[in-house]
Amino acid sequence: MPIATQLTGREADLGGGFKVRRLLPDARQRSVGPFIFFDHFGPAEELPGVNHDVRPHPHIGLATVTYLFEGAMMHRDSLGTAQLIEPGALNWMTAGRGIVHSERRPDHLREVGFVNHGLQLWTALPLQHEEAEPAFSHTPADAIPECTVDDARVRVLVGEAFGLRSPVPSLSPAVYLDIALPAGGRMALPSLAAELALYPVDGAIEVDGEALSARRMAVLQPGQAAMLFAPAGGRVVLVGGAPLDAPRHLWWNFVSSRKDRILQASADWEAMRMGTVPGDDVEFIPLPPTRFTPPEPRS
Repeated sequence: MPIATQLTGREADLGGGFKVRRLLPDARQRSVGPFIFFDHFGPAEELPGVNHDVRPHPHIGLATVTYLFEGAMMHRDSLGTAQLIEPGALNWMTAGRGIVHSERRPDHLREVGFVNHGLQLWTALPLQHEEAEPAFSHTPADAIPECTVDDARVRVLVGEAFGLRSPVPSLSPAVYLDIALPAGGRMALPSLAAELALYPVDGAIEVDGEALSARRMAVLQPGQAAMLFAPAGGRVVLVGGAPLDAPRHLWWNFVSSRKDRILQASADWEAMRMGTVPGDDVEFIPLPPTRFTPPEPRS
C-alpha cells in the first residue's frame, strides 16, 4: 500500500488561545524531505479585541514557509521587510545565520472580524546554507503556477511538478502542492520525490483505497505512485523532497546540525544580539524557561 504511516498530530497553543495542529515533527516521523515542521492553524475566528499576534522572535538554520487559505497576516522582520500576506500567496523566509520576525494582525483588520486559516511549515536548510545570509521572498498568488491533473486543480507552491516550476526560491530539493479535488474527483499522483506526505486540509480522501481522514498526515511509501479519491471533495497538500543531508537538532525556534550552534543562538537571543524588527521592537518572545540541554557524551 502507498501509505507507510499515518500521523494524527497534536494540538499546540501558540499563546493567547491561538491553537494549531502540529503534524511534524513526530516521534515516528521527524521530517519529510526537508520539511521538519508542519503547523495547520484555523479556521480561527479573529474578533476585534482578540490578540493572537506573534511577537518578535528569532530563527536560525531554517526557512519558514507561510501559506493562507483565508484571512491575512502582516509579516515584519529584522531585514526591514513589511509584507502583507493574503490567501494564495506564499512567504518564504530564509533564516540562515539568524533573523528576527513577527506575525501580526494587519492594522486595517484590527476592528473587524475575519477568519484566519493556513499552514506554516519549516524546512531545514542544506548544510552548506545553514549559515547563509538571511533573506525574505514574497510570491503573490497570481505568480504561483497552476494546472489541471485528472479531476484536480493543482498549484505548485514550491519546487517542480507536472511540467511547472514554482518561482519560490527554495534552497532544498523540495515539492509543495495545493491540490483541490471536487466531489467524486480522482487524481493519479506520481512519485514526485524520494519522500512525500499527504495532508487533507478538509474532507477525507482515499489513497489507493485506504481511508485518510481530514487533518491526518499520510507518509507515503518511497517510489510508489498513488491514486487519490475524494468522495465529498476537499483540499489536500503534498509536501516532500530529498531526504535531509544530515540529522538536525530542533529546539524552540532554532534548527541546526550542531548542538553548540543552538546554544550560541540561545545566548545571542538572551543578550539581544540577533537584531530587532523595525517598527516592532517594543516587545519580544523570551527564551523558554526550560533550556536546550544536549546530552552528555557517552564514555
